[in-house]
Amino acid sequence: MKRSAFFFMLVLFALVAFGQATNDFYDNSPSQKLPGALTIEIAGEVANPGTVDLSLLPLHSLIAREARLEKDHMVFVGAYRYEGYSLLDILNDRVAARKHGAGFKPQTDLMVAVENAAGEKAVLSWGEIYYPAVLHRIIIAGRAAPIVPSETKENWPLPAAVKLVCASDLAGERGILNPTRITVFTAPLEIPDKKGLKPLTVPDFQVLRPGRPAVAFAAASMPAEKRTFPSAFYGRGKGFHGFQQFSGMLLKDVLQRFITLDAAVLRRGYLVAASVDGYRLSMSCSELFNRNDQAEFLLLDRGEGSDGGRYAIFPAADFFSDRALKAVSVVYILTY
Repeated sequence: MKRSAFFFMLVLFALVAFGQATNDFYDNSPSQKLPGALTIEIAGEVANPGTVDLSLLPLHSLIAREARLEKDHMVFVGAYRYEGYSLLDILNDRVAARKHGAGFKPQTDLMVAVENAAGEKAVLSWGEIYYPAVLHRIIIAGRAAPIVPSETKENWPLPAAVKLVCASDLAGERGILNPTRITVFTAPLEIPDKKGLKPLTVPDFQVLRPGRPAVAFAAASMPAEKRTFPSAFYGRGKGFHGFQQFSGMLLKDVLQRFITLDAAVLRRGYLVAASVDGYRLSMSCSELFNRNDQAEFLLLDRGEGSDGGRYAIFPAADFFSDRALKAVSVVYILTY
């Protein structure tokens, strides 16, 4: 008994010595309420727009390391624990009423724009809210606390107001303050729906940007480095598709030369990739080019003449396989 008491005191002393009251590294400072109102209006391509009563929703907590872009380099802002309301919960009962591609039933191409009264906008894909393997990583935070290093004691400054937090972003350019509106939208594209088209064969794909000529993607421009991701491939509709290995190049490396990344693009840019049969998926630019979790999108080169098309996209960050895309024929790069 005496030995147990001694051991307990030793552990307690160690925790206190390192500035901790518990074994949880993330609770070493109290959370504080952020200024601003937590009132959100849902608008856009939904059948039931209106104001969300956030008091009816559960609170979520997440941790985030935050940085910002300054010209050509990154600046560290701080490390935080946030408490707030998940966009998954906020949008959960909103029924999509799409304006573009009305015959397309999957929600893989829906987009979301979070806005504030100052006119700032942050774009997210529906997929990064509803399809990821780790849920509730995007919240509107009403409370925050710095995660203070035990040795340096750096007490990071808190955000000035209620904030959108996208915890998987490397540069936190989408972290707008005092969000007031969430707009659901689809890209202004009319992509022919050719569901059931066989065989799915397409030799390459085009990259399309507004006001610029189409560029055909050439296999010779593929980066040399390949990644291999094992997967228990699982669809939302048909369930388990078997254990599979996906080998390819990082999609962000493939598309990097078609886009100039800056704070505005990370905040408002997005992409739509479509198959030759009309199936498509959307990605925010930040989701593709600005991750801090190494859960990347792959571009697979399946070889010329492959049934299922030469190029395919595999979304490693997703729980479901729904944003996997065969027979890629076009990638649009757009801005909201």
